[in-house]
Order: sequence, then structure tokens, then C-alpha cells
Amino acid sequence: MSQLDLARLQFAMTSIYHFLFVPVTIGLSLLTALLQTAWYRGGQVAYLRLTRFFGTLLVINVAVGVVTGLVQEFQFGMDWSGYSRTVGDVFGAPLAMEGLAAFFLESTFLGLWIFGWDKLSKRVHLATIWAVAAGSALSALFIMAANSWMQHPVGYKTDPSTGRPQLDDVWALFTNPVFLRGYLHVLLAALVTGSMVMLSVSAWHLRKVLRDGKGGDKGGAEDKGTQVRAEVQDGGAPDAAKEAVSGFRLSARLSLFILVPALMFNMLVGSELGVTEGKYQPMKIAAAEAQWETCQPCSFSLFQIGGGNDDQTPTKILEIPHLLSLLATNHWNGKVLGLNEVNSQYQQAYGPGDYVPNVFIQYWAMRVMAYLASLALLLGVWGLWLLWREQLTRSRWFLTAAVWAVVLPFLINTSGWLLTENGRQPWIVQGIQLTKNGVSSSVGTTEVAISIVAFFLLYAAMAVIAAVLMTRHTRKGTGPLHQDDQPAPEMTY
Repeated sequence: MSQLDLARLQFAMTSIYHFLFVPVTIGLSLLTALLQTAWYRGGQVAYLRLTRFFGTLLVINVAVGVVTGLVQEFQFGMDWSGYSRTVGDVFGAPLAMEGLAAFFLESTFLGLWIFGWDKLSKRVHLATIWAVAAGSALSALFIMAANSWMQHPVGYKTDPSTGRPQLDDVWALFTNPVFLRGYLHVLLAALVTGSMVMLSVSAWHLRKVLRDGKGGDKGGAEDKGTQVRAEVQDGGAPDAAKEAVSGFRLSARLSLFILVPALMFNMLVGSELGVTEGKYQPMKIAAAEAQWETCQPCSFSLFQIGGGNDDQTPTKILEIPHLLSLLATNHWNGKVLGLNEVNSQYQQAYGPGDYVPNVFIQYWAMRVMAYLASLALLLGVWGLWLLWREQLTRSRWFLTAAVWAVVLPFLINTSGWLLTENGRQPWIVQGIQLTKNGVSSSVGTTEVAISIVAFFLLYAAMAVIAAVLMTRHTRKGTGPLHQDDQPAPEMTY
């Protein structure tokens, strides 16, 4: 593999790994804030215990996510100095805003939230977790502004003496049409991720109540599982089981109420983002459908056999007429440019070369994202239906499915980033710099290979640590009622 291949592999590895934690932080911080708000307004101890429980998962996730983010920043100077030198005057501005404003806001108030339980008033302490949620959302805002500029450069002028782009309109970064839809898409994806994590953890504990009570004594005693289910249903369960069911039923309900609307809106936003990218990055949309020739109207294939950059005539299975035209243009008979035509246009504008991205990755990344999102939506609707029928805590099939469904948002998010970043290739900045021109000239293949191994080992160790910490904490549950969970006694005379 060349230095370029290794540098791209390294950045893909670190970016994907880092983005496993980012949406959890954004989504779980908001959900934790909602739980604490419910406790502040109603005074229910169950909400307080849930706040502390999911807040601890949030803290573990943030700790690991920060380290992965630092490694990713380090790569800009190590592997991509050509890119940093060329577009640093533009790209550096939103990154500086993220570090100086959003990250400090998030980290400062997270510290206040962790250590301020007994030192701050309830109202001020509640404000700190909302500040954490705002900081994490702001962090994503600045990062997405920088990434959207790479997809559709705006607000810059070219320095005639150096040929490098310089930022001359910072407001244009935040009104970039790719950014407006892309940022909302990421926020909704984060809500989906946080909600699914909360739902999965809640389902694990609810299922545990049913599973632990199953079997009874060997001597023919009454089936304890049936007893527990009956007692939970009529309100007479043992204290531990009753607390587990009542507490995690609240968190499961909250997660479902957030999950389903977030998924539905995100599908709409994602569709509009596809229309926007079809306007500014027609190559990305054509590659996502493996559409080599221009069509009007265009069908959407649910599945294909073959395909790729060396196969322009794959066998497409189950084509839906007009659907691609709707998705790419918002018109029933919309025209979608083919890969060959767009490649020809790019060659005329930018010179000879092959400007077609990896079609296989593009085609399947889009479908994995869409199909798994639909599956997650079906699961959420199933959960709401059970909740409406008051059978959520007794449906073993749903609780089992919800536990395993925790992997869905991570696969969806990874597929979405592959779709976004692979579709821009071979550009590192659309129309300004090719990826091959962004690598560092002073770093050799051996150095990049060694750093890949080092980062992989570091990430593997962090993955084990994060998995152990989060699994142990999850298995403990919300724990017994602490003395400081009780409201302070009032002095009477």
C-alpha cells in the first residue's frame, strides 16, 4: 500500500472509532438533562437515580471520546500537512471555535455537574447538565461547519500570491446549505443513538427481572418468574424488582418517545440532504445508486448483484420506479446525472483523471444506513405499541430485541460517514484539492504504518477499558436508595 492508502486507512480508522462516542455524548447528555429536569420538577427519586445512572455512562463515554478526538486532531499535522498548509486558513477557524468555546463549555460544566451534587443548588446544578448538552451540540456544530466546507466550499477567496483559499466570510460557513441539513442530520442521529443506548440498557434490566425470576425451586415450588410478573402487574412485586421495573420503565418510555420521532424526522432530513448533495456533489449521488448513465426518470434499486468501478452493468433487483428521482431531486420525473457524464464534466473543469469514488462502498453504505434505520424505526413503533398496551415490561421478545438493537445506531452512523466521506473522493476539498495532494511529504510509508499499529493497539486497549467500565456500571443498575436521595428534612417547631 502507498503512503496515501495508509494515510487514508489511518484517518478512516480513527474517524470511525471517534464517531462511535460522539453521538452517544450528544444524545445521552440531552436525555440525562431531561431525566434530571423531571426529578427537579416532580421530585421523584426514581428520576434522580436514573439521572445518576445514565450520567455515569455519559461521563465514561466522554472520557474515552476525548482521547480518540485528540488522536484524530494529531493526524492533521502528521499525515495531512499538505492539506493543513493549503486550507488551514479556512478549516482552522471552526476547529479553533470548537476547542475554545464548545469543548471548554462542555468540559467545564461537566466537571461542575460531577462534583456539584452537594455543593450547588438544585436549579444551578440542573443548569450545568443543560450546559453540557449545549456544549456537545455546539461542538458538533463547528465540526460539521468545517466538514461541510470540504463538501461545498463557500465564504472564501483565493490568495493570488499563494493560491491558497482564505476565509473572508465566516457567516457563510454557517449558512452553507450542506451544513444546515448535515448538522441537523447529525443531531437527530445523536438523539437516535442516545435513545437506543438508553432503551437497550433499560430493556436489559427489565428482562433481567423476568429472567431471574424464572424456574422456581427444584422441589416443585411455584414458578417464581410467573409470580414476579404477576406481582409487577398488580403492583405487589418485591421491592428490588418493583424498583427496577418502575425505574427502567420510565427510562424506556423516555427513550421510545425520543427515538421514534427522531428517526422519522431524520429520514426526512436525510432525504433533503440528498437533494442538496445532488445539486453540489452529483457524483456522490450517482455513485450511491451505481448510476453510470444519466436517467430521467430514475428507478431506485433495493438490491443489486455485482457493481463497482469495473462493472457498469450490475444486475439490479427490485427496482422502484421514480424513487431515485424523488430522492435526488424531489421531483417525480427528476433527472439524475450518471457517473460517466459527471466524470466527463470534471475532466473538462479540472483536467484529466478519474473522479469516480468507490462505487461499491457508496452503494452499500447508503442502503445499510437506510435499511437499518427502517429496522430501528419498526422496533421503536413496536415498543410504543407495547407501552400503549401496558405490556412493555412483560414482552420478553421485545426486550431481547431491544438489547441487541444497541448496535444498530452505530452501524447506521458508520455507514452514513462512509457515504459522506467516500462520496467526496478523490477530492479532500471538493473542487479545490485532491486527496493525493493533501498528504505529508515529509512522512514516509514506514512511519505511517507504524503509527497505524500504535493507534490500533491504543484504541483496542481503550475499547476494552470502555467496555469493561460501561458493562460493569450497567450491570449494577441504579443501585439501592442512597441516604442523600431523600429530601432534606424540614425543621419544625
